[in-house]
Amino acid sequence: MTGPPAPAAGPAEPDDPTVVAVERDASGRHLARELSPGAFLAPRPLLPCADRLRIALVGTRAGLLAGDDLRLHVSVGPGARLELVEPSGLVAYDHRGGRSAWRARVDIAAGGRLDWDGKPFVVAHGARVDRTMEVTLAPGARMLWRDTLVLGRSGERGGSVRARTRAVYDGRELLVEDLDLTDPDLRELPGILGPNRIIGSVTALGARPPGPPHPYRTDLAGPGAQVRLLDTEAPAMEAELTALHEHWRTENENENE
Repeated sequence: MTGPPAPAAGPAEPDDPTVVAVERDASGRHLARELSPGAFLAPRPLLPCADRLRIALVGTRAGLLAGDDLRLHVSVGPGARLELVEPSGLVAYDHRGGRSAWRARVDIAAGGRLDWDGKPFVVAHGARVDRTMEVTLAPGARMLWRDTLVLGRSGERGGSVRARTRAVYDGRELLVEDLDLTDPDLRELPGILGPNRIIGSVTALGARPPGPPHPYRTDLAGPGAQVRLLDTEAPAMEAELTALHEHWRTENENENE
């Protein structure tokens, strides 16, 4: 049974982070301890499920624009399960010489689980974005994250983005990545992105998904794996990522029955 969400906070200030905190009580109910809107995103509970909380991250203003700093804090308590849904993607518009930032911090306690089905993050021409994802997982915690970066809208070469990801499991680094796509001339070289402008991935942290093997799968040094795809157009790649994400999620759930 899913308990009622915590009351939302008042209007967000420009620098307020969006906060999503869920936990599981002694009776097994999932509770939203905090759902606080930030400057750009508001967490909204979706139809309840018996075994998890489903929260939508709903955009509340246009962005990212120059000077914007989107921050998101997510925490999952011991044994709790959270599914984050993004109804729409995010566009970083022409910053006209400025910069913006997108920063997420995720903390998952022992036995907790997070499934984050991210929508495309579009970096339009003229945008300059620093994007950071920090994940801390306790023993037995798991996270499944689908992520798509799109360099430019239709007909655009795309702006500048530097995407850093750091995941720590049981006190040890599991995934550390610094994806520097700030220079279009360098990123378009053969062996880097070439003509591709879409980078999609599905990443499992805290557990190594079973087969069948994928030709672009990389197993991490600890419990986890990642599949990353490159393409010039979105539909075919998005369909493949959707199928992979659903397969890994289903296998993950079957292991616990």
